[in-house]
Amino acid sequence: MLLTGLRGVGKTVLLNEIERLAKADGYQTIVIEAHEDKPLGPLVAQYLRGVLFELDRIAGAGDKAKRGLRVLRSFLGALKGTYNDITIGLDVDPEQGSADSGDLEIDLPNLFVAVAEAAEERKCAVAVLIDEIQYFNQKELGALIMALHKVQQRRLPLVLLGAGLPILPGLAGESKSYAERLFSFPEIGALSEEDTAKALREPALAAGVIFEPRALQEVFQVTKGYPYFLQEWGYQSWNQAPTNAITLDVVKNATPTVIARLDQNFFRVRFDRLTPSEKRFLRAVAELGSGAHRTGDIAETLDVKVTSLGPVRAKLMKKGMIYSPAHGDMAFTVPLFDEFMIRAIPQFKQ
Repeated sequence: MLLTGLRGVGKTVLLNEIERLAKADGYQTIVIEAHEDKPLGPLVAQYLRGVLFELDRIAGAGDKAKRGLRVLRSFLGALKGTYNDITIGLDVDPEQGSADSGDLEIDLPNLFVAVAEAAEERKCAVAVLIDEIQYFNQKELGALIMALHKVQQRRLPLVLLGAGLPILPGLAGESKSYAERLFSFPEIGALSEEDTAKALREPALAAGVIFEPRALQEVFQVTKGYPYFLQEWGYQSWNQAPTNAITLDVVKNATPTVIARLDQNFFRVRFDRLTPSEKRFLRAVAELGSGAHRTGDIAETLDVKVTSLGPVRAKLMKKGMIYSPAHGDMAFTVPLFDEFMIRAIPQFKQ
């Protein structure tokens, strides 16, 4: 299962809850956060090492866990030929001829099978949870998909639960055509107005505080139902309310504080990673208003040719700032980022 959605909709929270449930059900779990500058092989190896040691510790007959450690040692040996800074120690002999080819699409499936066979022998299961999975390159994502495919074909007890931006289904499909049959891609989005009101009203009532209906309507209007923003408006409204009733005026008075906090802590950290040309591109997208926009309209706003936008658009997609909800369309991956761009660059210059 690969959860998809914009920033701030709760994908990471859901992954954490899935991990809690998996642990309660007896799974061995590993939680990985992908990064632009961290390759998949070394990243996953350090976590699988811990799982294999734990499986080896569990009482039971057989030596599949020990074999898994030897396969991991082979995998690490092959990685060192590509990444010289590998520092993961493993004091066992390698399993010759297994996961040591140096080709991730061959080695990672063999490693996952070895881990899953060790879990099967110990009568337990392994859950691999990966956040920000869209940061893996096509080769790495392909290797991961192939590994899960091989595990599934052998009906072994290892599952992958990931989360990423809306570009993830497309990336997975481009990497391996059978990905759409192997995974489900639940879309995580904004809350409805009813659920937004429930998320604020019920915890407040439990503490003896009332959110008035007009206040709840205002919160939904300014947050569009996105959970991260909902938390911020609820937090500041709670802090600023002089009585145990949170009114429309309280929410409105809290709004400038919330926007200042979001600008500094949520939007700015992403804005500061952008180059001047990337900022101009995103400012042009914001100039067109909320929602998705045709690349041709963005080019017209910038007064440039559509073909000249390819490189900067590709960089922004790689940075996870924009995605393409439909062919030829571009949209922000960060909710309300268009409003921030207008505030950050109030005078638009082409």
